[in-house]
Amino acid sequence: MNKYRIFLFAALGILAVCSCSLKEEMVNSGTKELVFGSAQGMESYALSFYKQLPSLSELSAAEGSSTDYGVCHSISSFYTSGYSAENVDPWGWGYLRTVNYFIDGIHSDVCTVPQADKDHYEGLARWFRARFYYSKLKTYGRVPWFDHCLKNDEFDEMYKNRDSRDVIIAHIIEDLDFAAEHIQTTSSAGNTRISKNAAYAMKSRACLFEASWRKYHNEGTAKWTADTLYRLAAAAAAEVMKDPLVKLNDKVCQDSYLVDNPSLGAYRSVFYSKDVLTDEVILGVQASLVDLVTGDANWYWNSPTYGSRCCLSRAFIFTYLCTDGTRFTDKAKYQAINFINEFTGRDARLAQTVKGPAYEIAGGGWRDRRPGMVDGVAVTGYHVIKFVEDATAKNGTNKNENSLPIIRFAEVLLNYAEAKAELGELTDAEWAATIGALRLRAGFQNKAGVTSSKPTSVDTYLKNTFYPDINDPVILEIRRERAIELVYEGFRADDLNRWKEGKNFERVPWIGLHVPELNAQFAVNNDDTKDFYVTYDDYSAVPSYAQNKYVQVLPDSSTEQGLRADANPDGGYDLRYELVVKRKWYDDDRQYLHPIAAVVISEYKNHGYTIDQNPGW
Repeated sequence: MNKYRIFLFAALGILAVCSCSLKEEMVNSGTKELVFGSAQGMESYALSFYKQLPSLSELSAAEGSSTDYGVCHSISSFYTSGYSAENVDPWGWGYLRTVNYFIDGIHSDVCTVPQADKDHYEGLARWFRARFYYSKLKTYGRVPWFDHCLKNDEFDEMYKNRDSRDVIIAHIIEDLDFAAEHIQTTSSAGNTRISKNAAYAMKSRACLFEASWRKYHNEGTAKWTADTLYRLAAAAAAEVMKDPLVKLNDKVCQDSYLVDNPSLGAYRSVFYSKDVLTDEVILGVQASLVDLVTGDANWYWNSPTYGSRCCLSRAFIFTYLCTDGTRFTDKAKYQAINFINEFTGRDARLAQTVKGPAYEIAGGGWRDRRPGMVDGVAVTGYHVIKFVEDATAKNGTNKNENSLPIIRFAEVLLNYAEAKAELGELTDAEWAATIGALRLRAGFQNKAGVTSSKPTSVDTYLKNTFYPDINDPVILEIRRERAIELVYEGFRADDLNRWKEGKNFERVPWIGLHVPELNAQFAVNNDDTKDFYVTYDDYSAVPSYAQNKYVQVLPDSSTEQGLRADANPDGGYDLRYELVVKRKWYDDDRQYLHPIAAVVISEYKNHGYTIDQNPGW
């Protein structure tokens, strides 16, 4: 271990003393010279910033129980009636202090490296600061802006009230513009380092969020209008799109567990490959068994005891189009189409996101080809496979070796399409290059109104179920595409918040697969085996041949948590999952922002200062 790495651990130990604090801990001048006296020292310190990026396990469980389309055994307490500012953790600013310390040092006399190196490392630090503040903006709205490392006696600054959204978004953009201009990295091994494209992509993400927040929450200001921010989002995305080395992945990775794996395709390969697929992935986490960089995706998505046991609602499954561009919900008696047939002719991402009739997993053992309904892993029958490896040997702690994206090109295309559409400027050619490209990869036929040009008619199912206030067919289709392409990647709650569709957290129905008949076995795949037996009966009354296929539904009068069976007018039954602790969205819309923790408000008060609380809390 060289002296720079030794320094890194020592310096971080000093800076971590007040991990949630803005107060300054003294760092001696000799330590500063080690950091700022050479590019190598600065690189060693800058490596610490990467610890703030999500791990493989965090990426594969990014949304957890905080979505409208995901059905879970328990939901985030934030979407129930029991959440308050009294039980919220402090918001934490210690990480920002480490970044600002580095930026301050770059501008001090002790920093003697060439200007180009100074600018590169400042750009890197400012990317992480922008990411930090973007997270704060999404969570709390207005927050205090701190651009330097505070000294212990700067109480007026330390305990100042929150700055406006204008101030925060302006600084985020300023930081990302500096990063895009000065970061020297254009690519890295596995694209695991921050690059220029990562700066442009992050800018497109932040500006799109704030643009739509201002439009749909009616909070635009004279300087930062929604249109201004939409244009900045589109322009930043366009910078990435013009890079000839960046494109959607079109390769199917090699699966070492199954031959000709039917559930693998170019889409799922982005989340399955052992190596980061750098054509599409702008920033990723490279898995490495040697370096102990592994994940928990199989455990999270396949275990009956770990995680939130999330799966997808059939209400969302209905939004996947057919590959000829027609809507599944326009089919006659679509709600009574059985599980096997509803995958036929559909968007290829459906069978690459959940276990479909052709799904296979190697190893047998305690997990098989069926969706995990019997043991409650996937109570709706729409069992997520997007992030998992298809081997039962991976169903345990830290066994996943598949790399995952943090930022990928597909999101950039979606950001561009949405920004231009919201401005009313999206052309047919731009539609084809963005939404059309994503659909062609998903096996769609190249057709007008689907891939080669914009749609002209409103999907009433999509509108009524998810976006009742939207009448523009182009906006609706972009939202459909965004939800499907980015499902469970950590965007959904932010998207619903910025579109002011928070009621979805409460109103989207949690429904499961269609059951052709109660008290009878039925199949959900093509292996000639009957897979499930759905009944109101207790286990003791179930025939012995069906006991390993037993799924119990409860009567509507039951107060217990579990499945219900709703009679379908076209025959059979549709499953519905009910919680004991109900989903709750307050009529005053307080949940669009998190509360400032009561302990933070008390700390301000104890020092003679005031910080205002978010509405409703």
